[in-house]
Amino acid sequence: MSRDRSHTARPRQNRPATRQKAVAGLWTRWTRRHGHAPPLDDTGDGPGRPPAGTGPGARSEATAGAAGGAGAEESALWRMRATVRDEPGSLAALCTALAGLRVDILSLQTHPLADGTVDEFLLRAPGGLDLADLRETVTAAGGSDTWCERADAHDLVDAPTRVLGLATRTAVDTSELPLALRQLLGRCTIRSLPVRTAAGPRDVPVEGVLEDTVMRLRAPEGGVLSIERPYLPFTPTEFARARALVELDARLGPRVPRGQDVLTLPEGADITVRRADTGDLPAAKAMHERCSDRTLGLRYHGPVGDADRYLNHLLSPHHGRTLAAYTAGGRIVALGHLLWDGDETEVALLVEDAWQHRGIGGELLGRLVTMAAGTGCESVYAVTQASNTGMVAAMRGLGLPLDYQIEEGTLVITARLDPAALAARRACGERIGRE
Repeated sequence: MSRDRSHTARPRQNRPATRQKAVAGLWTRWTRRHGHAPPLDDTGDGPGRPPAGTGPGARSEATAGAAGGAGAEESALWRMRATVRDEPGSLAALCTALAGLRVDILSLQTHPLADGTVDEFLLRAPGGLDLADLRETVTAAGGSDTWCERADAHDLVDAPTRVLGLATRTAVDTSELPLALRQLLGRCTIRSLPVRTAAGPRDVPVEGVLEDTVMRLRAPEGGVLSIERPYLPFTPTEFARARALVELDARLGPRVPRGQDVLTLPEGADITVRRADTGDLPAAKAMHERCSDRTLGLRYHGPVGDADRYLNHLLSPHHGRTLAAYTAGGRIVALGHLLWDGDETEVALLVEDAWQHRGIGGELLGRLVTMAAGTGCESVYAVTQASNTGMVAAMRGLGLPLDYQIEEGTLVITARLDPAALAARRACGERIGRE
């Protein structure tokens, strides 16, 4: 399946600093390859943040975090990996050294390698323990390639239980696959690539490919699923778990939860809001035919004749989540998309001309933003045109802090997801029809 940048004209920008660059040649960017992946934030790390314990200020940051800034915490949780020799007594020596630092081992997983074993620990350490001291102790005890980062209470769940939970989420909803992979593997970049790209063939055997910090698997929808984690090599055990999740998704086929809400418009008409997928493609194309060229142009930023060919990509649950608003007669009158975009998350709306200015777009957008917050995302962005007053009003209606960047008529609006504000919005009962 093609991975054209079909849903938006936003320039390739996975780092906040690059947003300052000029945005030009809108329609030419439609064909750029674009990896859809869940936000980095769903593993507890902000965009662009390096793995804990690896940056220039790692020692002071780790120490301050462990101590709670003012010494309020008496202990701190750490995840640690170390490679040890595969011979009797090696692990015992490492555990004895940790005990000397008053470090409690809460859990241990072993990842056998050809020339050793990677041991993964969940540790409870004294709050004042310095990360450098921990590493030096592990090295002196025979460990190598040591990696550490702060952990939290979620890491206390044992590995089999956690993997079964992720498998259950994936079985219920196709769009959960990239989220589950990120929670399984930590901070990583996930891209869906076509079988062939400009770089040449990307054929992957059924069993997949593991190359140190990169794994490639057969994508359920065709093509290749590429997962990269430059700061920490994947182990064969992680590779097997990831492959099992992808194979489960492929066997079950595309699926989305079928819950729905019936909402009443101010004039009395009812609409139904539910998740949509590629099975809704005919109804979505029919809506395109009823939309004016101006409406399609404001949404897709390119030749309106090409709009239909992007729908299959947009409706695929492997790339995000789509909400559709249906009339009582079964016609789609609005679509809202939540799309994984590397370490960011995009939202997009299309409302049929005859149904605009009735609050439908704002209702879909509010639900999409709530979904994004549920994944741990800290912000969402929308790409539109400065003349698209409807989209601007919908973003403002969220009641969230907004950042605006405009260049040559292209407007990028970023909303920071304040959990308190979202909770207040739901508590106030804001429903369709309220602008």
